[in-house]
Amino acid sequence: MSWFSDWWRGGTAAVEPVSARDAARLAQLHGTSFAHGWGESEFETMLSERNTLVHRLRLGRKIIGFAVSRIGADEAEILSVAVDLSYRGRGLSRALLMTHLGHLAGRGVRTIFLEVEENNQPARRLYDRAGFVVVGRRERYYKQANGEQLNALLMRRDLS
Repeated sequence: MSWFSDWWRGGTAAVEPVSARDAARLAQLHGTSFAHGWGESEFETMLSERNTLVHRLRLGRKIIGFAVSRIGADEAEILSVAVDLSYRGRGLSRALLMTHLGHLAGRGVRTIFLEVEENNQPARRLYDRAGFVVVGRRERYYKQANGEQLNALLMRRDLS
């Protein structure tokens, strides 16, 4: 009966490496998740770079999220984490993030940084629960489509 309930809910969630053919879907997800979405060509470029690590979150056959990081020596910066709006609130972003962090650690990364919009409470809770701590603030870092500028928090987590 377990297979039936997995099928009914859309399948089992899997976090896995992306392929170049995923660029269009990643761009679509990014565009619906952020004020300034990245295009397909930007994802294609990132996917071809050796210092970029990208994972997709797949539910059944559908890609519903992703995480992107850029690695430099023993540090990395999470550039973006996104989950399709209709799948949020189910703990899937935590599974995506923790798996992604594990792969970064496996590549020798010891310290992870990220920026998060100060008022984005769901993302802040995700990062807090994953062990990130606020180490700085960037005033008016994010510009919204309506011209409003929002502050960003700089967060850090040590993997070692």
